[in-house]
Amino acid sequence: MASDGARKQFWKRSNSKVPGSIQHVYGAQHPPFDPLLHGTLLKSTPKVPTTPVKAKRVSTFQEFESNTSDAWDAGEDDDELLAMATESLNSEVVMETAHRVLRNHSQRQSQPSQKTTEPEPEPQPIAEPPVAPSGDLRLVKSVSESHTPCPSESTGDTVPLQRSQSLPHSATVTLSGTSDPHALADSALSKRETSRLDKFKQLLAGPNTDLEELRKLSWSGIPKPVRPMTWKLLSGYLPANVDRRPATLQRKQKEYFAFIEHYYSSRNDEVHQDTYRQIHIDIPRMSPEALILQPKVTEIFERILFIWAIRHPASGYVQGINDLVTPFFVVFICEYTDREDVDKVDVSSVPAEVLRNIEADTYWCMSKLLDGIQDNYTFAQPGIQMKVKMLEELVSRIDERVHRHLDGHEVRYLQFAFRWMNNLLMRELPLRCTIRLWDTYQSEPEGFSHFHLYVCAAFLVRWRREILEERDFQELLLFLQNLPTARWDDQDVSLLLAEAYRLKFAFADAPNHYKK
Repeated sequence: MASDGARKQFWKRSNSKVPGSIQHVYGAQHPPFDPLLHGTLLKSTPKVPTTPVKAKRVSTFQEFESNTSDAWDAGEDDDELLAMATESLNSEVVMETAHRVLRNHSQRQSQPSQKTTEPEPEPQPIAEPPVAPSGDLRLVKSVSESHTPCPSESTGDTVPLQRSQSLPHSATVTLSGTSDPHALADSALSKRETSRLDKFKQLLAGPNTDLEELRKLSWSGIPKPVRPMTWKLLSGYLPANVDRRPATLQRKQKEYFAFIEHYYSSRNDEVHQDTYRQIHIDIPRMSPEALILQPKVTEIFERILFIWAIRHPASGYVQGINDLVTPFFVVFICEYTDREDVDKVDVSSVPAEVLRNIEADTYWCMSKLLDGIQDNYTFAQPGIQMKVKMLEELVSRIDERVHRHLDGHEVRYLQFAFRWMNNLLMRELPLRCTIRLWDTYQSEPEGFSHFHLYVCAAFLVRWRREILEERDFQELLLFLQNLPTARWDDQDVSLLLAEAYRLKFAFADAPNHYKK
């Protein structure tokens, strides 16, 4: 087994961006041409005179070998080499040009207009293509690393460079009638969201919804207007055939309220009173309080949890199951409210019949979820014990330093990750983020049982800097049990999911890779 020093040197070498480092090249026989390495070739190779018959080059490799230390095949014509050079970005040229653009623009802005008493602001350039300085014949891509200054920025401040695709000025003016980059971004985002929503509606309106296509489309998030129907389909509650859905809904809702009539009156019986009492205690502790503490919502949650516990005696009611009701209930009730803040939905404005149907739909969708993870809640919760152990092994492989830091301060994974598995991260994330997370969970095969493991691993490593800074058991555990995610949004969840998918791709089909 390689030493820690050797392992660090390997990763440092393979992850570095300097010329000559080991890089994976996908979809190419040879490494990409780099003018920083091969600039001498462009300068020293003589130009072949144009003749009617192309002369055969017999010493290409020898010329190449004499000008570079690499041994890659460079048997192309000069024109092809120049074309390849345009595909590489010379950082020195780009940085020099970008600074020139910024200086020129700052000077233009600092000059007051002499034509009018109220000068109009000069339009800001968007990503001007860089021009190589005089005397430098190297070519540069038409992707600039320029920065558009904001009005509040001072010209003397250090301006970070941002990579952006250069656009013709004529096209820039016509986009949404404005040159404001924020307005352009919002407009593009709105168009993209509208396009995605149209794809969902088209897919859901068909006579038989393609569930595989629906999963692919839902992985990166589901638009709010179609989320209730999409969740019902992906959870397996409703059939793919559109004509069968109304009858299925009516039958399942009728079946649920038959359970209520048959079982709910026994909640105060001696055999069931402990279960009901625990449910009654746990619900007020749930979040968001503004929603849960509404009397109608409390009653709905009590009925759902009690009926599920009675009908699943192998596990019965276990703390943690109560949290799994909330996302379904909020998603389904938001179909009938206009509030954007899902934490503060007021159910008093929702008709009683609609609330009854939402209650039944929530029960059945939650039941479908729990069918796949019921071993998490049986006696001694073996499913959670196993998943926490797998998480520990996985983290030890993907970030050994974090793993050793936790172990060195005697922090056990069960002390913080048990809740991650028991509540599916609902106590660690805001409700809006949980709903976005569940969009992907329902799109993934075994999302709640299997993919969740990789999400937890990515979630832990996400805080590696903060974890490594803590040098005390109590502070470490306190941090891990109170992670600062209150301001997280969909973008944070999307990044977390992308990293989890990468881990799954690396480890899911090779479980021995995360076993020492």
